[in-house]
Amino acid sequence: MDDRNQLPSTAQVNMSDTSVLYCPTVPLSNGLQIPIFGLGTSHFGGYSHDAIVYALTECGVRHIDTAKRYGCEEKLGQALRESGIPRMDLWVTDKLWPGDYGYEAAKKACIDSCSQMGVKYFDLFLMHWPGSMRPGCSNREVRAETWRALEELYEEGVCRAIGVSNFLVHHLEQLKEDCGVVPHVNQVEYHPFQQPNKLKEYCQQEGIVFEGYSPLAKGQVLSNPTVLQIAEKYRRTPAQICIRWSIQNGVVTIPKSVKEKRIKENCQVFGFQLEELDMATLGSLHDERHVTWDPTDVE
Repeated sequence: MDDRNQLPSTAQVNMSDTSVLYCPTVPLSNGLQIPIFGLGTSHFGGYSHDAIVYALTECGVRHIDTAKRYGCEEKLGQALRESGIPRMDLWVTDKLWPGDYGYEAAKKACIDSCSQMGVKYFDLFLMHWPGSMRPGCSNREVRAETWRALEELYEEGVCRAIGVSNFLVHHLEQLKEDCGVVPHVNQVEYHPFQQPNKLKEYCQQEGIVFEGYSPLAKGQVLSNPTVLQIAEKYRRTPAQICIRWSIQNGVVTIPKSVKEKRIKENCQVFGFQLEELDMATLGSLHDERHVTWDPTDVE
């Protein structure tokens, strides 16, 4: 039997304040289960070999998110192998940079990324951005051509699921019109200050799993008086409150950190639940700010 279909329904998370809890999973439209909590990696100091191994071996993290753009695929592959965790027990997401958009380029880039990481397949492979870098062609045309390549990679088993990142409703609508497979996932910026709820609702209606990055708004939420007040109430850290809020909203959440202490802290979000009033209070903090890329003007 193909072991790619044997992803456990839960991923263990070791907790210091409880014994062992389990990370829930979210079903994709193709029947796979993605862990609702993951660890993000990035460039500009956002990668640490020791932190990845610690997250996997000591914290029970089983969901790792990366991208070619981050320049750490090879190092990440080494950390995955050093952890000793069987590949079938991991969920690995990678992303295709717009410089590799287009049918042939996309297929080659995905295979090359697999080779760099030393894996035979990705659990999830995303188009990183709705804009293209090809002069003389519309973004829509390039997106459709690239997506057809991802559809083939999906059919061939190189990618167990395929999706997009930073796509808005009109990007998704066009892709649905132009191609055959609806994205399994849309990964976008999501935190109390940036709550694209109409996009989230659209994804839910279309069977697209909504995944959020930058759940701490690059640290900006950690000093917010409302977040601090709620954190004091639950005797939790501001980071734990915001990650819990995201997860409790049903969002697949991928905080980043290269510090073992922070990674452990971020994992400890399954032993408590926010009350409805506090969920609503955090939901009222939306002010439309972006702390990363804003795709609003991409046609």
